[in-house]
Amino acid sequence: MTLSSGFSKYCDFLPATGSGRLSQEDMYLFNEGRQFRLHRHLGAHPGHLAGVPGTRFAVWAPSAQYVSVIGNFNNWNRGSHPLVALGHSGIWVGFVPGVKHGDVYKYHIASLFGSYSVDKADPMAFRSECPPNTASIVWDMRHEWSDSEWMAGRHARQTLESPWNIYEVHLGSWMRSPEHPDRVLGYRDLAHRLADHVSNMGFTHVELMPIMEHPFYGSWGYQVTSFFAPTARHGTPQDLMYLINHLHQRGIGVILDWVPSHFPSDEHGLSYFDGTHLYEHADPRQGYHPDWKSSIFNYDRHEVRSFLISSALFWLEAYHVDGLRVDGVASMLYLDYSRKHGEWLPNANGGRENLGAIQLLRQLNEEVYLSFPDVQTIAEESTSWQGVSRPTSMGGLGFGMKWDMGWMHDTLKHFSRDPIHRPWHHQELTFRGLYQNNENFVLPLSHDEVVHLKASLLGKMSGDDWQKFAQLRLLLGWQFTLAGKKLLFMGCEWGQWGEWNHDCSLDWHQTQHESHAGVLKWLSHIAAMVRDCKALHEGDCHPWGFRWLDADDATNGVVSFIRQDASGHEQVAVIFNFTAVPREGWRIGLPWTGAWTESLNSDAQEYWGSGVGNSGMVQAEQFPWQGMPASAIVRIPPLGLVVLHSRYHEAG
Repeated sequence: MTLSSGFSKYCDFLPATGSGRLSQEDMYLFNEGRQFRLHRHLGAHPGHLAGVPGTRFAVWAPSAQYVSVIGNFNNWNRGSHPLVALGHSGIWVGFVPGVKHGDVYKYHIASLFGSYSVDKADPMAFRSECPPNTASIVWDMRHEWSDSEWMAGRHARQTLESPWNIYEVHLGSWMRSPEHPDRVLGYRDLAHRLADHVSNMGFTHVELMPIMEHPFYGSWGYQVTSFFAPTARHGTPQDLMYLINHLHQRGIGVILDWVPSHFPSDEHGLSYFDGTHLYEHADPRQGYHPDWKSSIFNYDRHEVRSFLISSALFWLEAYHVDGLRVDGVASMLYLDYSRKHGEWLPNANGGRENLGAIQLLRQLNEEVYLSFPDVQTIAEESTSWQGVSRPTSMGGLGFGMKWDMGWMHDTLKHFSRDPIHRPWHHQELTFRGLYQNNENFVLPLSHDEVVHLKASLLGKMSGDDWQKFAQLRLLLGWQFTLAGKKLLFMGCEWGQWGEWNHDCSLDWHQTQHESHAGVLKWLSHIAAMVRDCKALHEGDCHPWGFRWLDADDATNGVVSFIRQDASGHEQVAVIFNFTAVPREGWRIGLPWTGAWTESLNSDAQEYWGSGVGNSGMVQAEQFPWQGMPASAIVRIPPLGLVVLHSRYHEAG
């Protein structure tokens, strides 16, 4: 059968929405790996054919000898509604009269090879049944958005010079109803509560851990089976749209975790889809992930690249998402990732780089920024791969930003040490200065650091309870004032004692205690200052935005630096004390004379501190110090920091 003869009977199909059209050119581009709106062409699309209402189905299964649609509309009869193969495209298509929005379905696939047959969920489904059920649902994606103001002004909020205070959230365990702690809240239930908290805390963005449908709740969403459907655990696609719409109305951006690095082997999913390793590599040395016990996409296959890039663009298009944090990039880039000698295959050049994955990531970023120049892509990449956040035209991968995993691990290691031992490990604080301008960095304190017996952030701190809380405030101040965008996992904003547990709510009751409330207030104040003060965000990704004053005083554990805005007229000096001894009469270099406001002090009594400070102001005199023309005498609290702020026109 030629493509034309198989295709012609569906040319008159009229989709109910703008999606659902299927042309020979679309299929050609798909097979070439250049069709990046696959969700508009494959999958289930309600509409009309020759005036008859129903749904057109289309699925990629090139090694099938028989494909049919089964569902609640035909009593799951595998022989009722067979699909037709479109020539050599690998696409099977058919129109089923009477099938409508909300109907449940799967594809029955009989392979060309052996006796293998299976019932599969639709890889392109817009909605899935709530686990443990696994079928797909025909769904009309129409929604009335009311976030036009946000979308029109989004670009100005999302540049590298804009503030990015990101709040990382696992929706299923952020908050639950006290009456039903075993149940997760819905997208709509969460919308207003989450927006209120995020706004009050000074965050600019929410990053949602993967909300694509996943069968195993304990995977936190990182074992995805439906790359185009949000998890039904929290409601419908329109419910998720409501959540995002409301966050936008409150001036909050939304980033989604997106997982192109692997997928689970559940029978209803992508694995061994048509009796062949269609989406994954057949050779386990390339197609099996030893860490996550899951399948790895075959990035060399054109149709797989079309599928993955279409998924990324779909969330940006259909859900108005403002950014994608791409999970597991390091595992994609290296063929020997987590593998011993003999357990991996070199590339065509004999190297360890995954050339197909590199091509995919570059193509992904090019297509994202071409279609959505006002969003950002963020790589979770844990190695020293060069140019992750540099343009593809310069040989980079093309991401907008990259997580600084090295900073995270070095910093947490340092804070876990008793202050008496820190002088011998001072480089854990300052080593980042050698590479901080190599990429556009996000400084993360993420979910991975507060699970699996690693202890909570508060639990990692050394010393007694007072010292733990002081050091947590110090840690958050260190993170939020350094150059780089910020990401903090939920519960860390008040210092939850226990590790994160995905099966229950955060311990919100702890915020009633003065110690935790102090951390919460401190974080809200410093995040708001980072958001509102240009000196603390405009230069995050530029060399001029950060300058050490003193990075080498390991003996006294005092570190200081200057942040400035693009004009240089607004500057902030931040002085840290990583010991339990207050530093009196400490001279600090400053760029000009006059009054400098002590805008923040982590040891203030309102934060449950001891109150060592500078009475709200210091006076800079014309006394050169630390390479600066002026200087001032300050008091630095124990295990604390002070933030001094001035604008040039205020100088004396």
